[in-house]
Amino acid sequence: MSMTVIQSVDRGSPAHRAGVRPGETLLQVNGHPIVDVLDYKFYTYDPRLILTLAGPDGKTRTVRVRKQEGQELGLSFETYLMDRARSCANRCVFCFVDQLPRGMRESLYFKDDDARLSFLMGNYITLTNLSRRELQRIVDLRISPINLSVHATNPALRAEMLGHKNGGTILEHMTRFARAGITMNCQIVACPGLNDGAELARTMEDLAALYPEVNSVSVVPVGLTRHRAGLYPLRPYTAGEAAAVVDQVEEFGRQCRETHGTTLFWCSDEFYLKAGRPIPADPYYEDYTQLENGVGMLRLLRTEFDAALADETPPDSPPPPFSLACGVDAAPWLAEIVDRMAANCHTKGRVYPIVNHFFGETITVSGLITGGDLIGQLQGRELGERLLLPVNMLRHGGDVFLDDVTLAGVEAALGVPVIPVQQDGYDLCARMLGQ
Repeated sequence: MSMTVIQSVDRGSPAHRAGVRPGETLLQVNGHPIVDVLDYKFYTYDPRLILTLAGPDGKTRTVRVRKQEGQELGLSFETYLMDRARSCANRCVFCFVDQLPRGMRESLYFKDDDARLSFLMGNYITLTNLSRRELQRIVDLRISPINLSVHATNPALRAEMLGHKNGGTILEHMTRFARAGITMNCQIVACPGLNDGAELARTMEDLAALYPEVNSVSVVPVGLTRHRAGLYPLRPYTAGEAAAVVDQVEEFGRQCRETHGTTLFWCSDEFYLKAGRPIPADPYYEDYTQLENGVGMLRLLRTEFDAALADETPPDSPPPPFSLACGVDAAPWLAEIVDRMAANCHTKGRVYPIVNHFFGETITVSGLITGGDLIGQLQGRELGERLLLPVNMLRHGGDVFLDDVTLAGVEAALGVPVIPVQQDGYDLCARMLGQ
């Protein structure tokens, strides 16, 4: 069954007024074939449209639609992509999905590498599984910005790291995109002794040569769980090695500021924490383009929190005492924030770093903490009257942790309300104050 079959038509929408009916298949818009959501969104932007539709009996008809430029047609399809999500064809040496234990929910084992989700949702892709048509469509439709997992520009090394024969073509594709004026944000997952050192220098030089179309690059350390039996031999960064990467990236960023007026390359917060280095000041991160990769996340949280706290009037009576659970890396940083709140508003709060037993103690970020680890390490502790935790511990938009323990289950086990907090200093300030 075609994924462009119309499931529903919003009442009062332009498509509804034009007489489009559920069950019809959208074949073309203004003569352009509609294959998936990118075709649909691009070709339905104009104010005057001619839709070619096929009924359940196979008979075709055309419908004229008038609407405002950019206004949605009002059609819904079986899936958001109007197609199946494209799975990853790589065997990356650092793939986190390959390091998951058995028995987790099925959706966690799906490896996504879909160019459409890069444009629409911000996902990072490798470009190894795109056909010539799809590569050309990125250029023709000016799909921008696009987020790319680069890792290395040395063709042989990248092919090895991705476990894919097409892995070495990344620079060729990026050069083509740059000529078309397509903005690219890039990430490099750094692995000790593999793509750092001289290889990292080569990669940064190659990407900087594509500025301004290469808009930002994050360098993040490889994440390794304890479930790596039979996988490529990798190890975590030592503090000294992490410091060397930070120094290398900062120095190259300094050169980029002199040449291009932007730092262009940033290490993630995790690199600074592993190196025992302070997180840079707010201006260093410019527009915080790489927040989703953990670049400047803690600094922005602190900056927002300080601004929120400056606007607060100390309450007449202290808010109910609270506790805050987070990953090991962020705990000292959040403890400073809790202390600042206590000094200004007389709050009582404790920070509990949660050791990751589920994935392994080398995983130190908050977003991979499970409900089981929260319960196991917080039962019987002094939690106050409420427990705050980062919302990214939960499934997006839901109330379930990675191990399928529910928020309600954690509340029942710990005996206090559990309050998810957005990755936002203003929300953190408000939650600490009991607002």
